[in-house]
Parts: sequence; C-alpha cells; structure tokens
Amino acid sequence: MAITTWDEIRTAYHVARLGTVSGAAAALGVHHATVIRHIDALEERLGVKLFQRHARGYTATEAGSDLLVVAQATDDQFAQLVSRIRGHGNEVSGDLIVTSLASLSFLLTPVLVQFQQAHPDVVVRSLTDERVFRLEYGEAHVAIRAGAAPQEPDNVVQPFVSDRFALYASADYIARHGRPERDGDLAAHWFVGHDNAASRAPFHRWMHDAIPAERIVFRGTDERVFRDAIRAGAGIGFLPVMRAQDMPDLVQVLPPRPEWTARLWLVTHVDLHRTTKVQAFLNFLKRAAKDWPSHG
Repeated sequence: MAITTWDEIRTAYHVARLGTVSGAAAALGVHHATVIRHIDALEERLGVKLFQRHARGYTATEAGSDLLVVAQATDDQFAQLVSRIRGHGNEVSGDLIVTSLASLSFLLTPVLVQFQQAHPDVVVRSLTDERVFRLEYGEAHVAIRAGAAPQEPDNVVQPFVSDRFALYASADYIARHGRPERDGDLAAHWFVGHDNAASRAPFHRWMHDAIPAERIVFRGTDERVFRDAIRAGAGIGFLPVMRAQDMPDLVQVLPPRPEWTARLWLVTHVDLHRTTKVQAFLNFLKRAAKDWPSHG
C-alpha cells in the first residue's frame, strides 16, 4: 500500500476543521482542486470515507473525526516545534511568548511593550492561564511562576521577586460589617476567594484552611474578578500589596504575612535559555523589576 503523506492528512484536517474545500484551500494556500485530490487519494488509500459531501460542504464521518484528533495533535506539536526552533536564532526577532500571572500584568505589560518597542522585529505574546504552559513543547519562551520552585526537568529556574498579599475590604463593606481586628474576628465576616480549593497560591490555601466554606460567598478564578468583587463590597479578600496600594477605596484589614507571600520564579527551557532573544528579554525584565514598587 502506498504511503500516506502528511500533506494529505493536513489537508483532511483543515477540511474537517473548516467544513469546506474552499476554506481549507485558503488556509493552506493551495487550489481547491488540490484539496479535492488529496481527500480522494487519502480515502482511497485508507479504504474508508472520511467525509460526507453535501451542499453546504463536508462533514467528517466517524473515521474522519478520529483522523482529525490525531492530525490536530500532530499539527499542534509541529507548531510548538517551529516556535522552539525559531527561538534558537541569533537575532531578537519573531515571537516572544511570555506566560505569567494575570495579577502581575500591571507591572509586566509595560515592560513587554517597552521591550517590543526596543526590538521592532519582535511580536510579543503575553499568555495568562491557570494551567502550566509546557516549555519543553515550545508553548512559551519565558514563564513567570508562583509558589515553590518549579521542578520540571530541563528547565532553568531563577528566583525573581516576591509578591506580598494582604486581606482587603471596601470602605462600604467595613461600614456595613465592621472591621476585624484579629484572626478570631474573621469567622463573623464574608469572603471573596478562589473557586478551586486546590489552588497553588499560598494565600488561597490559607483561606480555604482557615475560613469556613460557607463564609466564602463570592468565588472566582482570576485576580481581576477578586479585585472587582472586593471593591464592590462582596467581602474580604486577598490582593497583592503593590497593586492594592493604588486603590484608595480599599481598606487593609490584615497586613501581609510571610505565609501569604507568593515567591515568583523565572523559568526557561534549557534549549532556549542561552538564545539571544531570551537572554535579551530576561536582562531587560530584571533591570525593569528593580524599579517596581516595594514587594519584599
């Protein structure tokens, strides 16, 4: 049996994803006749129908759907490999993918903008997500992570800064419910917290251990939501000190504690750590961080 080519599989993937021959042709930059030829050859070679043809386009059969899953995973891995290979160049150009905490955006984003302006051939991609991006697959060039030092093999880990957290409430909340003076007073109050009790952040873990679940009445997964809910008077919650100090409408209920501090780390993959682009950004970021507000 003749060998199936990646071009044919990739064509089928785009047809399944987009649902039309014309859409796949545009995505691949080929003539629509090439798309049809690839699909026909692939179906003949595999001995199954991958698509149901109809007036609106193509719909994947069960076999086509199975192929889509495999082809998508392969296409994703190839895109990640390309990203890693591009990072090996000696020029500060192309994509710079940085993953970090959303709560750090007010400090990090201006640095990313300044770096891009200093290196016009760079396209900055700033990614924030609850999940850990896999540097070994090229999902990011630089990761800023919180908590215990990352232990993944083949990563270069450097200490960065510490992000201190304290408990805050709005002036309106304090007027309605009073201000707790000590830990023993907290049981009578309402809280804003993380929806995931398994959150890695030390202050979120403390809240879920120290505060009854029924008192955490507003929950979310993003620091921006916590901030807005606290400012709107939903309850008491954690915010980074260096962010909250710019919000005069908030009252610091309890000051920061060592056990609430989030240690931040700079993480890069060993294959990309010494590349010109990554080193240029790391040095730029470290210099900029020296001028950040006091973070302990």
